[in-house]
Amino acid sequence: MVRPKTKPMAQPVSLGVAAGLGIAWGASPALAASGPFFSLGNTDFVVMLGFLLFIAILLYFKVPSMVLGLLDKRAATIAAQLEEARALREEAQSLLADCERRHRDVQDQSERIVAQAKAEAERMAEQARSALQEAIARRVAAAQDQIASAEASAIRQLRDQAVGVSIEAAGRILANQMTQDRAHALIDTGIALVEEKLH
Repeated sequence: MVRPKTKPMAQPVSLGVAAGLGIAWGASPALAASGPFFSLGNTDFVVMLGFLLFIAILLYFKVPSMVLGLLDKRAATIAAQLEEARALREEAQSLLADCERRHRDVQDQSERIVAQAKAEAERMAEQARSALQEAIARRVAAAQDQIASAEASAIRQLRDQAVGVSIEAAGRILANQMTQDRAHALIDTGIALVEEKLH
């Protein structure tokens, strides 16, 4: 089994522990009750002596100041981390507010675009309706003009045909009823009328 590597103990702590253990080992438990208090044979005195020696070694090697320095350093690190966390939180809140503002701006802009598109679509639909109505009116007018022109042409053709038929019928009637004497008399009458008009 491989044991994990451990950091070597600090020199002041190891010296203090070694001194305390040496003194305690030198004193026998059987001698605890015998002899005066300030004697190495008294266990209470030896323990007190080892404790004071341990404290003296810690003070000599400035272990309390080193521990306080480490605690101060750790406190400074924690304070710096807290300050960094507070700065990050403020930055996150600023970014969140900026994102919310941009979201509102984009939403407002999209609503404006939709409203403009609707208005433009309605305007174009109205223009298309107007153009369609105008086109229909032009087609109706053109159709009415064509119908009127066709009617006038048909009436002219009928009138021309009627005149032609009338002239032909009158000619036939006159030819059937006209004698030579009467034809000469009509010619003389026509000449007389022309002469009157000319004079």
